[in-house]
Amino acid sequence: MPMRSASAKASSFTESVIREMTRLAMAHGAVNLAQGMPDFACPPELKEAACAAIEADLNQYAITWGATDLRHAIAAKTARHYPGWRVDPETDVTVVCGATEGMIASMLALLDPGDELIVFEPYYENYGPDAILSGAIPRYVALREPGWTFDEGELRAAFGPRTRGIVLNSPHNPTGKVFSRSELEFIAGLCVEHEVLAFTDEIYEHIVYAGSHIPVATLPGMAERTVAVNSLSKTYAVTGWRVGWVIAPPALTDAIRKVHDFLTVGAAAPLQAAGAVALSLPDAYYADLAASYRERRDVLVDGLEAAGFRTFIPDGAYYVMADITSLTDTDDVTFARALTVTPGVASVPGSSFYSRPELGRNKIRFAFPKGLDTLRDAAGRLASLAHGAPPHS
Repeated sequence: MPMRSASAKASSFTESVIREMTRLAMAHGAVNLAQGMPDFACPPELKEAACAAIEADLNQYAITWGATDLRHAIAAKTARHYPGWRVDPETDVTVVCGATEGMIASMLALLDPGDELIVFEPYYENYGPDAILSGAIPRYVALREPGWTFDEGELRAAFGPRTRGIVLNSPHNPTGKVFSRSELEFIAGLCVEHEVLAFTDEIYEHIVYAGSHIPVATLPGMAERTVAVNSLSKTYAVTGWRVGWVIAPPALTDAIRKVHDFLTVGAAAPLQAAGAVALSLPDAYYADLAASYRERRDVLVDGLEAAGFRTFIPDGAYYVMADITSLTDTDDVTFARALTVTPGVASVPGSSFYSRPELGRNKIRFAFPKGLDTLRDAAGRLASLAHGAPPHS
């Protein structure tokens, strides 16, 4: 009998479609608007701090759950931006290797096989595999276009006796939705009623164009049941550093720290030192960040609409979902692959963000954490679609 090549868990999901599209972009010299990574420099203070930390020989293990300076910086920044959210850096914070590890470490620590996990869809592609790897059963609740709202009855019906957690990402990838206070209060009420944990992905907290980011942990009854995941990656343009953190009450943090230790031991020590510097940047930095991303968003949206796409203008994060119906009779995967070859702009097929791929067959996602020249180049390439030139592979 042939040896089994993969576990049932690993066989139940595919590789990252986002990373696959990046490889395709590289192969064809396309403008990569698939993967959400900046093509511009991070703040110079961060580079200087990282180099200084290496020169100072901060090159060995930090404390497994995070260097003291960084944990205190995380708590201080949280208090500064969200008054009333009290975070103890000694008992409530775990520094991890990026938000990706933060989410899977938290799920492995707090979910048991057979537990149910509610996930809004479309969703960031990692959440499904995260649930599967932790043994949980994802239950999907639709966000409906054009406003990406959820039906309160559908969400309430998703909560049951086996529900252990709900994943909430606001600002939202891939839609750019910023959940309103009333929506968050409804979700929080269900979590309290059913004794459910909220796993919140807050990495786009400072990239908001309309509304405001409201951490779920700040709502009544939620501080003791929220696992808030965040990182340096998006806010400070250092996606390759892989430094993130999880804020949770002490009993949950204790479990997360144990799983984190056996997954990765710890994040890079010199980059943790630089992270403490990042978190001390003045408030003006965050205002400038949102303004610069708003300009990038508008350049991309204008280019997409001129090319014939119907866009869903995001209120936050740095992605645009676009409807392709008026441009092609093919499906999203075929269209996105062809678009990468000619005219040479990489995107992500919409179906990769849904549990039922057919729901995303008429959409693709573009990322805009790029310089304005890059985005104008992409818009110029896409302009050929408006003249009836179909993409082809």
